[in-house]
Amino acid sequence: MDLKNLTSFVQVAELRSFTKAAGRLGYSQSTISFQIKQLEEELGVKLFERINHTVKLTREGMRLLQCANEIEDIVMKFQQTEEEAVGEVRMATADSLCVATVGRIFSKLQKEHPGVTLKITTAGTRELFRLIDQNETDLLYTLDSPIRDPDYVIVQEQRIPARFVAAPGHPLAGRSDIAPQELLDYPLLLTEKGMSYRRLLEEAFALCDFAVQPALESSNTDLLCNLAEQGEGVAFLPEFAYRSCVERGTLTELQVDAISVEIWAQLLYHREKWMSTALRVVIDELKRCVL
Repeated sequence: MDLKNLTSFVQVAELRSFTKAAGRLGYSQSTISFQIKQLEEELGVKLFERINHTVKLTREGMRLLQCANEIEDIVMKFQQTEEEAVGEVRMATADSLCVATVGRIFSKLQKEHPGVTLKITTAGTRELFRLIDQNETDLLYTLDSPIRDPDYVIVQEQRIPARFVAAPGHPLAGRSDIAPQELLDYPLLLTEKGMSYRRLLEEAFALCDFAVQPALESSNTDLLCNLAEQGEGVAFLPEFAYRSCVERGTLTELQVDAISVEIWAQLLYHREKWMSTALRVVIDELKRCVL
């Protein structure tokens, strides 16, 4: 099997376009088409479905893509010197995960893999999955309900508690029997509407027949923590975002048993994604981050 043909196959699979693959590799479109045809004839299978100007992997094509990733692993293991990781890695994530993840790995990446650059995009869950489905990002770090979809490879996942927090002197602090409607008597400091755990919180309130009316909405979790510390209201945040404040004694968790929200941090990529050395390096570093 000609490895150039395999490389072209991987690019078409990732970009879902013969034209874009040709542009990335510096070939003509006819060359790419010929290489794919050679592969299909050699393997005796059809690798792509071409319907209405769209390109999609067949079942056999998906199997070959998996094998292509395994071949790269083998080549890397037998190289005399480790391949230098070079290239841009695009990562899309929930805003509140940025500091907790990228902020912790960036310095090490710069020291050990200076050829790797990061491009970070933050968005709501729906937009995040649009980006990865359209190959506009390489890697996804979500903070939402657990994703169980065969189109994605989950590299790492972690259950994250989400709680109401307030200043220690808040009237609700220290109580063990807080009813959901009591929270509505105080300013609510929440993430923006449509953002992962904000949506889950609204669903939980709806089950109790209450609607959420926030006094302030922001994707900046540091701002929400600071305002809650100042006694300006009650914030609802993932535990890693307010942990240091609780340890300092400037915030305390409120016990609201009737409101239960489960969120998961999941690091994943599309199953059709080609695993470059740079992408593998970033994934390995992120896997070491425990929220």
